[in-house]
Amino acid sequence: MIGIKGVGMTMLAQFLVAKNYKVTGSDINETFMTDIVLKKAGIKVIEEFSPNNIPRDTDLIIYSTSYNENTNTEVKKALNSNKKTINYAQALANIFNNYYGIAVTGSHGKTTTSAWLGFVMNKAGLKPNAMVGANVPQFNGNILVGDPNYLVAELDEYQNKLEHFEPKIVLLNNIDYDHPDFFPTHASYKQVFIDFIKKIPKKGFLVANFDDIIIKSIVNINCKGKIISYGIDNHNVDYNAYDIKQHNGVQYFKVRTDVSELGSFQTKLIGRHNILNALAVVATCLELDIELLDIRKNLAEFEGTARRMQILGKFNGAVIIDDYAHHPTEIKSTLSGIRELYQNKNLIIVFHPHTFTRTKAFFNDFVKSFKQADVLIILDIYGSAREEQGGVHSSKLVSKLKIRNKKFKINQNVKYISSLKECEKYLRKNIKENDVVVLMGAGDVFRIGENLLKNNN
Repeated sequence: MIGIKGVGMTMLAQFLVAKNYKVTGSDINETFMTDIVLKKAGIKVIEEFSPNNIPRDTDLIIYSTSYNENTNTEVKKALNSNKKTINYAQALANIFNNYYGIAVTGSHGKTTTSAWLGFVMNKAGLKPNAMVGANVPQFNGNILVGDPNYLVAELDEYQNKLEHFEPKIVLLNNIDYDHPDFFPTHASYKQVFIDFIKKIPKKGFLVANFDDIIIKSIVNINCKGKIISYGIDNHNVDYNAYDIKQHNGVQYFKVRTDVSELGSFQTKLIGRHNILNALAVVATCLELDIELLDIRKNLAEFEGTARRMQILGKFNGAVIIDDYAHHPTEIKSTLSGIRELYQNKNLIIVFHPHTFTRTKAFFNDFVKSFKQADVLIILDIYGSAREEQGGVHSSKLVSKLKIRNKKFKINQNVKYISSLKECEKYLRKNIKENDVVVLMGAGDVFRIGENLLKNNN
């Protein structure tokens, strides 16, 4: 597996090992969050790319879509050899399409929803297989290995990976334009999801968020299967959440269907977006004939996934939270949930913009996303090897934020700090007991938290 340390590749590697395949891989010589998982699974990783890495007795070569034959010598050799070579999406699809495939997709919330669904199904005795794009503490990794029937998988729309998959069930959380480096227009991005839901067979079903106006507008004319709708704002749905309350870090809510009341539910996950994720899980599980009492109990027991509003610990009495949000919509949803939980705390956000193309395309949206923060620190952009670097800079984002704050009389301390190391130094000197520090972004901003907690003195 070439580029094995990527989250999706690591997820796939774990699953293959669990199914008794011998897996080796290669990647760059840097520490990733996935290193521990790969080591735990007993997978040998060569920490450099070289054409000589590929074992002679390899039956299959899988390469990360972060690389191609022009950017990676190993991929080039593999594609020019007589060994079977496929990319990550093709490999995952080859597995997924041989199961009763349940796809969790959409722009945001895929990881939490797929893990939550797998967890509830498993606790209810359905013994699904599951593949999730983050570590799930209650899975002891990224995967569940179950009976040869169901497979719940988080499926990513980037690079139109969805074209390879043939789902029986689809959970569609939302459609919110992203990945401008690959999708030139909103229409091209939306089309990927339209093409995907067209594949749902008549005997299959789609669980769709009707609070999302784009989803609501496309499903009826494109889905052959049964459509199950859910929402909070939209009451004219199959599953509606209402009477939402929060107490001591737990969210409580009630659910009604178009024909009956399902009663009260609760979750340890904060934020309104997680009520929507919970509704998708409830609707899917009821359609799979899981008892309501089991759903209610198991929904409440789920503790979330790594890097999704994950509390890392405390430094100087301040709570340190790690979160993967890197799109303006995700940022607003996450910060809204955190502010609700920590109403009287000083909220310090460290934002690590992810990719130059995204920062440039959504520049004005990012400027409007951090209203809940008392202190906002912007780091240098975490670029992708797949994109052209430059064209926008974090210091410009800081300048624009200051102008907007002045205009709307928002009392917020906005700072530009270039590196993780300098930011760690700043936090080490300045954070106090009444602070909540949120490390936000899809890059390696979490390392600040790791270092603070490692050297907590």
